[in-house]
Amino acid sequence: MSVHLLPLLAVLFATPTLADAGQAHGHSQHYDFGHPAGAAEATRSVEIRMGEMFYEPASLQVKAGETVRFVLKNEGSLLHEFGLGSAAMHAEHQKQMARMFEQGLLTPTGMAHRDHAHMGHGTDAGGHGMLQHDDPNSVLVEPGKNAELTWTFTRAAELEFACNIPGHYQAGMAGRLRIAP
Repeated sequence: MSVHLLPLLAVLFATPTLADAGQAHGHSQHYDFGHPAGAAEATRSVEIRMGEMFYEPASLQVKAGETVRFVLKNEGSLLHEFGLGSAAMHAEHQKQMARMFEQGLLTPTGMAHRDHAHMGHGTDAGGHGMLQHDDPNSVLVEPGKNAELTWTFTRAAELEFACNIPGHYQAGMAGRLRIAP
C-alpha cells in the first residue's frame, strides 16, 4: 500500500458517516413541519437576538410554504442554540445536549474542537455513540457570534424555537412559532 494513501484511510475510518451521525442522534433527518433550505431560497429574513435566557422577538408567525432565513445574533456571554420543533422534540434533544456536555463536546461558552481520531472509536465511556451537533433544524451560536438557519415550512403547526443547552429551556429560553396555513 502506498504511503500516500495512509493519511486518507486514517481520515475515512476516523470520521463517522452521515448514517452513523443520524443513528447517534436518534433522528432520521425528516421533519413533518418542513426541511432545511439554502439562504438564496429565502422569501424573507428574520433577525433574532439571543441573550441570557431570552430570544427577541419571543414569538413568530410564518406561513406554510414560506422559506425563512433566520439571522441569529448571540449577544450574551453563554453558548446558545436556536432549534425548531415541538415541545416533545425539544425534550428529546435536551437529553442529547446533556450527553454532549458530559462528553466534553460543549462547554457553557462554546464548542470543543476535538480530534475525532482520539475519540474512543465512536463511543463514550458509557458505550454511547459520540454525538455531533448536526441537526438540520438547529444551530449553536457562541457568545458574540452570528449564525444563520434557513428553513422551508411545509404545513400549518404550532411549534417552538428553543435553546436546548442544559437548563436554558427550563429557564424560559423558548419562543412560540406559529405556522399559519
